[in-house]
Amino acid sequence: HLLALLVSAFALFPLLYAVSAALNPTGTLTGSNQLFQQVGLDSFERLLTSTQFPFMTWFKNSMIIGLTTAVLSVFLGALAAYAFSRMRFVGRRMGLLSLVLVQMFPQLLAVVAIFILLTQIGEIFPAIGLNTHAGLISVYLGAALGVNTYLMYGFFNTVPVEIDEAAKLDGAGHARIFFTIILRLVTPILAVVGLLSFISVFNDFVIASVVLIDNDQQTLAVGLYRMVSNPNYADWSAFAAGAVLSAISVLVIFMFLQRYIVGGLTAGAVK
Repeated sequence: HLLALLVSAFALFPLLYAVSAALNPTGTLTGSNQLFQQVGLDSFERLLTSTQFPFMTWFKNSMIIGLTTAVLSVFLGALAAYAFSRMRFVGRRMGLLSLVLVQMFPQLLAVVAIFILLTQIGEIFPAIGLNTHAGLISVYLGAALGVNTYLMYGFFNTVPVEIDEAAKLDGAGHARIFFTIILRLVTPILAVVGLLSFISVFNDFVIASVVLIDNDQQTLAVGLYRMVSNPNYADWSAFAAGAVLSAISVLVIFMFLQRYIVGGLTAGAVK
């Protein structure tokens, strides 16, 4: 218990530092080492009422992009994982190896290619080109589909094949088995993959800063960086307030999915 308390204190200290800076009404980090010496909600008011830095627009964009990417990546990854786990076809082994090899290369290496590709696509299909949420979501899906598929593939293999065979004897096809049986048994990994995908997209800065250009199209991570990028006007208290509010949204989603992560394993095939 003593070790757990020490580790918890070590993990909570940066959070306390951020909350203290968010409650500092002066807008600077001067004296921020003295936690909660000055307390006020001025930074939150400046953050929510600023016209130069539309926090709520950035927050809405991040939620839309994060939730859409999480749902689509879970659905598409589950389809691919089911195919790799239950079906036997030419190129199956090579496909699995390719999913692993692709993950060895960081997405940062493809930033220039992504920018050029979206620019050219935007000339033909403006809705999914550069400076669009749909284009950014497409980039995120392409990056996350490989690792998510491989994660879910291992979990799908733990579901007994006899369940599929029993359903086939009753006349069920692959689609019915997948949507009515398998998805209910693999709920824990779906929740984990969805949560990790949302957090990764919600906190992403590099790809979002390259794809999204207009101020009203940018995500929360990019927008908050813009607040402190100018050394002549760096409102660190408002920046910390935005970080605290964004962390609360991620925490709410985690608490919502926690019961699926913990309780999904106990449901079993009987349910």
